[in-house]
Amino acid sequence: MEIITIETVAYQQLLAKIDAICNKLEENKKSNPLSEIWLDISDACQLLKLSKRTLQNYRNNGSLAYSQIGGKIYFKAVDIENHLRKHYKEASVK
Repeated sequence: MEIITIETVAYQQLLAKIDAICNKLEENKKSNPLSEIWLDISDACQLLKLSKRTLQNYRNNGSLAYSQIGGKIYFKAVDIENHLRKHYKEASVK
């Protein structure tokens, strides 16, 4: 393992930058809640690990809400999260 040494001032600057990045991420999270995030079909398929056909079935049977603009389909991230919560099964302890 290689050990790297830096001056105290450089270390303090590095910590300050990391703190600034963390604060920016927190602000972003608050200003862009999950309910405001829209996913296209490929993003939703990737997130749910489903095929496009299965996602189409969810749309067709009303299991998952969506929005369509022209030929493009979008899903709210919060709707996907709610769908997952709705189908969540607790582990049974034996």
